[in-house]
Amino acid sequence: MMLMGEQLDPQQPPMPPNLPQAKDIIDLLSVLENKTNGNLTTEEQAVLRDMLYALRMKYVSLAAK
Repeated sequence: MMLMGEQLDPQQPPMPPNLPQAKDIIDLLSVLENKTNGNLTTEEQAVLRDMLYALRMKYVSLAAK
């Protein structure tokens, strides 16, 4: 996620992390997960759950620095 300092293009200069905005997006995805509970396929649920887990772990890692 670019808001956590990741680069899409290695030729471009790195962007500084924007943790407050990253947290807002993670929170929004959590709301989406709750609102779609029971309406997603097993695969869709797994993708959303795994993505949220990875984003949360990355956020915690960066926030601890």
